[in-house]
Amino acid sequence: MIGYVFNTKAPMASYYFLLLVLVGATTASGAELCADFYSCTCPNLLPIVKKGVAKAIQKEPRMGASLLRLHFHDCFVNGCDASILLDDTSNFIGEQTAAANNQSARGFNVINDIKASVEKECPRVVSCADILALSARDSVVYLGGPSWEVGLGRRDSTTASRSDANNSIPGPFLSLTALINNFANQGLSVTDLVALSGAHTIGLAECKNFRAHIYNDSNVDPSYRKFLQSKCPRSGNDKTLEPLDHQTPIHFDNLYFQNLVSKKALLHSDQELFNGSSTDNLVRKYATNAAAFFEDFAKGMLKMSNIKPLTGSQGQIRINCGKVN
Repeated sequence: MIGYVFNTKAPMASYYFLLLVLVGATTASGAELCADFYSCTCPNLLPIVKKGVAKAIQKEPRMGASLLRLHFHDCFVNGCDASILLDDTSNFIGEQTAAANNQSARGFNVINDIKASVEKECPRVVSCADILALSARDSVVYLGGPSWEVGLGRRDSTTASRSDANNSIPGPFLSLTALINNFANQGLSVTDLVALSGAHTIGLAECKNFRAHIYNDSNVDPSYRKFLQSKCPRSGNDKTLEPLDHQTPIHFDNLYFQNLVSKKALLHSDQELFNGSSTDNLVRKYATNAAAFFEDFAKGMLKMSNIKPLTGSQGQIRINCGKVN
């Protein structure tokens, strides 16, 4: 689930894997998130978020993956605290103009709309960070992917860091070693890396992010390389988009991994997962066993959404997700 432009549509799969997770989820900071955190203070939270996500995806098919990506980019920068949602001001530069987010991070308006609906139901109770975590889960489920029980109780940050975003969000040119180290810095395992990269089953990437792969790397299927070079010349067309999973880019499935085995990854960083190294066996497993992928993806998302949340009296419950109270 590395940070690029995603595009999705909204078919509802007849089957999805439901991962049952214990209600309490211990976080890296030792605090505990709880699935029923708002059961008394905002009992209608989950259906409000689910409805908002469905409405947004129906209106704009790519929005599901955009929300998933937004949650990922939030959590990888100083934890899942909604810092990515903070807009720049005259005296504050946040994360939205970091390299991985600038003119590509999307879905802020959707989160704001859902937050407004939640505020009408239960004012100043639910954090933007929790809404973002729920929206990512609901997006995956809507697109036919697995579900997981989201721990709740996060609070929102009052700061953000563009430099930390530039340093923490993995890019499309990283080696396998760099990817493993990047995820390890967030407390995520090699299995988490491979499984979460499967989010690219529903995405698009810009020409500028895959040009070096199709012109410089040797591990690309020849016919696929030729096709991509026709779309992405050596110079120009930087914004041209191609699906990360060229077979079913609008459906959450395991074909992304089958493409890695066939040397048809769009990005260098994706093909690094299947390039004669330590992660090859995991890629083969997920390519032939969708249920195993769904299970590990759900587990990885649960772990990622528990990265260093603010809890208790830390941070605040933002009324407007784009600015500090």
